[in-house]
Order: sequence, then structure tokens, then C-alpha cells
Amino acid sequence: MAWHAAGTYRTGDGRGGANSGQQRFAPLNSWPDNGNLDKARRLLWPVKQKYGQSISWADLFILAGNVAIESMGGPVFGFGAGRADVYEPEKDIYWGDEDKWVNEGVQTRIDEERGLTDLDGPLAAIQMGLIYVNPEGPGGNPDPLLSARDMKATFLRMAMDSEETVALTAGGHTFGKAHGNGDASLLGKAPAGGDLGALGFGWTSSAEHGGIGEHTVTSGIEGSWVNTPTTWSENYFRLLLDYDYELVHSPAGAQQWQPINQKPEDMAPAAWDANVKVPTMMTTADMALKMDPEFRAVSEKFRNDHEAFKDAFARAWFKLCHRDMGPKVRYLGPEVPAEDLIWQDPVPAGTKPSDVDVAALKAKIAASGLTVSQLVKTAWASASTYRKSDHRGGANGARIALAPQKDWDVNEPPMLAKVLDTLNGLRGSMSLADAIVLGGVVGLEMAGAKDVPFTGGRGDATQDQTDAESFDWLEPQADGFRNYLPKKLRVKTEEMLLDRASLLGLSVPEMTVLVGGLRVLGANHGERGHGHFTKRSGQLTNDFFVGLLDMTNAWKASDESQEEYVATDRSTGGESWRATRADLVFGSNSELRAVAEVYAENGHEEKFARDFVAAWTKVMNADRFDLV
Repeated sequence: MAWHAAGTYRTGDGRGGANSGQQRFAPLNSWPDNGNLDKARRLLWPVKQKYGQSISWADLFILAGNVAIESMGGPVFGFGAGRADVYEPEKDIYWGDEDKWVNEGVQTRIDEERGLTDLDGPLAAIQMGLIYVNPEGPGGNPDPLLSARDMKATFLRMAMDSEETVALTAGGHTFGKAHGNGDASLLGKAPAGGDLGALGFGWTSSAEHGGIGEHTVTSGIEGSWVNTPTTWSENYFRLLLDYDYELVHSPAGAQQWQPINQKPEDMAPAAWDANVKVPTMMTTADMALKMDPEFRAVSEKFRNDHEAFKDAFARAWFKLCHRDMGPKVRYLGPEVPAEDLIWQDPVPAGTKPSDVDVAALKAKIAASGLTVSQLVKTAWASASTYRKSDHRGGANGARIALAPQKDWDVNEPPMLAKVLDTLNGLRGSMSLADAIVLGGVVGLEMAGAKDVPFTGGRGDATQDQTDAESFDWLEPQADGFRNYLPKKLRVKTEEMLLDRASLLGLSVPEMTVLVGGLRVLGANHGERGHGHFTKRSGQLTNDFFVGLLDMTNAWKASDESQEEYVATDRSTGGESWRATRADLVFGSNSELRAVAEVYAENGHEEKFARDFVAAWTKVMNADRFDLV
């Protein structure tokens, strides 16, 4: 339960994971890979009922997993509380097409023979309805080497390297069992489709014996991985590497691997009768750790050094369960480890500058020759990396000055380097992170904004504190706020804008006012003129909305891609403006247009500026967890 609650995390967009207790809701509560976890969650209800708001469901899932490991003598690195529950499914997550599920033969997402060479978009699981990979092999094909390929692809997208992958797989299979000792066709519907009287229970067997105990069926795979399934031990690698295995079928028909000529002392106790001995088994995914050369080398290392295996598993489990919680400052409780881990994106504590220092630096920045566009672009580029999904990114740490962010094309590296060099020469003892945000404040005030808030206290991270490879996932493929689209994507440009706004935690009005303001301030990538509907460039005006909704203009796509549009005057036929899909959506979509009309109305100029400043400040402070 804990593993599958956390295991939905994916690095592509930071969504999934255990951070909000999503496993309680559809579709996750009814995924085939989460079979019978409805019973595990229900067993925790008396605990949740007793402690109420003292612990969230999301925290309880992970704490229960830790307690289970500890009760079996397994290693645990620590526990951080602080996850907040949601009370409905998060609707901005794309899990993939739901027309068919893994247990119904859905196409595997990596199939080189069909031209599918990598997982699509942000997805991490290999088939719909799975947390990771198909334990029987890709698409049910029991090929350990192909399974290793899938494992490396999917675990990489869950922020795990090969050593962590082996440690998690082996550690998780050092105890417990899989259930497939019966007829899988007798299982009832998943919780989301179950009978009303079942009160949320699913997968109820129609068999005469009830499908419990000896006859339990979940995944269809049957058996324990080791001969000591309720105790942490060194037996997993011993059994995996010392025995030869043959492919067999479980009573439910699933493909699995069984040791050849297994010794009686290496057999497992039957779950329903400890006096009965049954063969252990391995899935095709387990066999990948034996057959794939890279995985095999790690397996041999852990087999020969059990203490290293224990440490690797404990750390990988902690990472799995906490990867979507963001920086360690968000962790609560007495079991939070003291050690700072690089995947937590550590940032040294900052010092809040005095009002005198802030005023002095503002004056220096205003006199530096940096333009409104440059200051606004740099501050936005720094702060807008934030993702509310896993609380990564943001302005704190000034990682825009470090690899890889300083080299991202969307950030216009030559311009960025000039601004950062200037700010570094002016900021004195103030952190660069604060100076960048303060530069944005100066830019807005130069553009006519009033009362732009600034709260200092950010710190500066170092390159050694930055996992550059993991930050690659934060690089935007498109950014509608900056009208950045290096190539046409399969997903519509306006949908990419909505997704980025969602990750920033913005409401529809906040997204709308920010786009309108950024356009007239000259924040487009590469000084692109699209959407720049103003003759007063660099001033914070509502001209974007006025120009967009000007009915004297007729818009037409400039080419077959329908990514760029040209406006012509209905009377003269002359060209008025150019725009992208990320611009025109605010006039074509009825809900967005309703907001745009508010900002285009006469008398709402001050409201526009006020709302822009509020939304801007929200983004600048999105990762200031110390202010909450």
C-alpha cells in the first residue's frame, strides 16, 4: 500500500506520489496493480478515526509502511510527516488512455517492433493500470532482458538509478507474497465499479469459498519470493542467484519463475498454514536482476555486502516515500533524518536584508541600465520553475545561475548571463536569489506598478548542492507565459500553458492577468513580437486584452501548423498584430474570454495592475515555505 501510494511519482511533471493520499480515490483505488489494497486502507481506518486530524491519510499510508518494515526487522532511514490530504481526485494528472487496462491486454508503452521506443510524455508506468512494470514481462512476454529495459526506463522517470532500482525491488521482495491461488475470472469489479452495499470494497470473489485465505487472488502470481517472508533476511539474493529457474504458470494462469530442484529448507511456509511448505518464486522483473548485466553486477554487490544492501534499501525507500514532498524544511516530526540529501534540493538558510539594504539595491538596479524586459524575464525565469506537484524549483536557491538552468534555451543564456553578472556586481551581502526577485520588483516599478511587495531571506545553492540531471526534467518544452515554443508538440500549445499554470498553482484569473502583463512588459522569449499588442512597450498596461478583443481585427493562421496568426484591419486589410495560440486562446475560449473582458473594460486599468502584482508576487514566493 505505501509502496504503491508513493510509486506513482514521476519526474516529468512531479505529479503522482504519496503527497496527497490520492490512492483513496479513482482511478488509483481501482487500478489492477492496486488490487486488494482497499483492504489494507480499510484496516487503517480505526487508527485514522482515533487520531483524526493529528495525522493525514497520506502520512498514515507511509508511516504504516515504515512500521511494517520495522516490525519485520527491516532497515528504515527515517520518516517525515507533513503531507496534506485532498478530498477528491486531482484532475490535472494525465495517467494515460483508460480505454483498456493492463489486465485487459492494453498495449505496452515501450514496444520497439511497433516504433514505441520510449515512454510518452510525463508517463512513467509501462502499461495503463500499473505502478511500475508488468511483473510477467513487457506486455506479458516473460523476457527478463526486455523487462530490465522497461525497469530502467520507468524507474528513471521515478528518479531512481539502477542501484536504487535493484535495492527497492530486492528489498520489497525480501518479505511478503503475491496472490494467485485460484480462478482470477471469479474476481468482482474494482472498488470504483463495485456494488453500493460493499461500501467501497472491490475485487470480491464469487467463488464458493469466498476467495480468501488459501484461495486469494490479486495479481495472479502466486507465492513468496523467499523462504522467510515475514522477516528481513539475506535470502532474496541467495535464492535468486544460486538457483536455476524455470518458467511455470500459477494456479491463476500467470507466468512466473520457480527454482529447479529447490531444497525443502529453502521453501516458504504457506500463508494459510505454516506447516505446509511451498516453492518460492520469482517474477520476470526479479529475473531481470539476475539476467541483465548491469542489474546483475549490483545484485552481486548487495549479495556480498548485506550492510550495503540494507543502507541502499533504507535510503531508496525513504526517497521513494518523500521524493514529492520538496525540500526538507517541509518535513515534520522527530524521525526526520539530519542528513541533507541532494535530491531534496537543499538550499542554505538565507538572511533577511534590512529595509535600508533593499532600498539601496533597488536604486542601484534602477540605475544599472538593465531594462524592464531583462529584469522581468530573469525574475520570471527563476521563480516560474516551481512545481506545486513535488514542490521543486522556484526562486529560492538562485539555481537559475547554475547548470542546467543557466543553459536552457528558454532562459536566453546570453541575456541571462548579462543580468546575473550585473546583479552580482551590485548585490553586496544580499543573496543572488533575493537580488533576482528584487530586480523583478524594480522592473515592475519602472513599468509603472505600485506597491510591489518584496520579502527577502532566500539563500543561494551551490552547484554541489544541485542534482543537475534531475533538474533537466524541469526544463520547459513550451512556455506560454513567455510565448516559447521551439517545436510543434503533439499537445496543443494552449494546453501546455494551462498545464504550466496548474503546476504553478495559479487560478484562471491569475494565469490570465500574468500572460497579459508579461506580454506588454516584453517578456516574450527572444523579444518575439507575437501577442505584444501595445504601442507602450515596457509599461504595465491592459493593452494586451484591449488589442486582443478589438473587433476591428480579423485573425487568420499564417501557415498550416496553425501555431501563429496574423491580424488584419477589417477596413484597410493592413496587418495589425501577430499572435500565437497561447495568445488567441484568451479570446476564443469562452471562460478565458470572460476574464479577458474584465481586464479590457474601461475603468479596470488599476484592477489589472493590482491583480498582476498580486499574481506575480504569488509566483515569486511560491517556494517560500518559511512564509506559510
